[in-house]
Amino acid sequence: MTLSVAVLMDPISAIKTAKDSTLAMLLEAQRRGHSLHYFEQGDLALRGSAPWARLAPLSVRDDPQHWYTLGQAQWRDLRELDVVLMRKDPPVDAQFIYDTMVLEAAQRGGVCVVNDPHALRDCNEKLFALEFPACIAPTLVARDPAELRKFTAEHGEVVLKPLDGMGGRGIFRVRAGDSNLNSMLETLLGGDSHGLGRQLVIAQKYIPEISAGDKRILVVDGEPVPYALARIPQGDEFRGNLAAGGRGEGIPLSDRDRWIVDQVAPELRRRKLLFVGLDVIGDYLTEINITSPTCIRELDAQFGLNIAGQLFDVIERHIIGNRTA
Repeated sequence: MTLSVAVLMDPISAIKTAKDSTLAMLLEAQRRGHSLHYFEQGDLALRGSAPWARLAPLSVRDDPQHWYTLGQAQWRDLRELDVVLMRKDPPVDAQFIYDTMVLEAAQRGGVCVVNDPHALRDCNEKLFALEFPACIAPTLVARDPAELRKFTAEHGEVVLKPLDGMGGRGIFRVRAGDSNLNSMLETLLGGDSHGLGRQLVIAQKYIPEISAGDKRILVVDGEPVPYALARIPQGDEFRGNLAAGGRGEGIPLSDRDRWIVDQVAPELRRRKLLFVGLDVIGDYLTEINITSPTCIRELDAQFGLNIAGQLFDVIERHIIGNRTA
């Protein structure tokens, strides 16, 4: 089966090839003989109800110096394609939401969009985890600084996060009574530390097991990859994110990890989320990453896997199923 595969991503010229999961997907698609097409956020449009994109033919190589070649971009109806990989990084802002609406029009026209655009709108990566209360640590989401201070006092030490961040940006670890707490809340809430903020903030009880790593568990159509990438904080840093300097170490999934996946997987399948990254610290699920999960290349390299191959097996089965339905 030969498919036409388009990818919506941040500039391909700026990726880190050794770590980029989107490149892994593109290399696998090309290896299978699928044609590749590239576009960015500014290349989407609606002509009436028809979803269009300015698509450039793309070829890729596993070469850290010359990893891609683009042809001449042309406007095309997205419904002419078989697959669109939605791999635009957060923030999930208004423009991202509008993009999902265009992609949903393509989906209605028979295109397989990964991940499902409706789910991308509905499932905030931090709030989605709260739908599985047995899996998470004590958590509060609020705009009220008084409630956030009370939560911090109750649990002694917490982590504060914005709802739209990625890569560890904007995350604070704070203890009850810390003189910097009000300043942190002002920064995150977008208001002052005493009145209501303009933005929701998530507070989670600090999990000391972060010292052993923030585990990224990749889930393909509800099935976990058997190894996680533990992103281990370095030096005085408490964040394990690779973008924040964490060291990645592959480890087998624990029984608790597999239990967490079992709790989450039925909902992932229901929402047509084919490629997901669960973040687990110790025994607790902290985030469900669905926009552009990473760590394919690191796990492939350490364990001889082909995670993008698993994903394209699923995509091809979905397309065959839709065509024969």
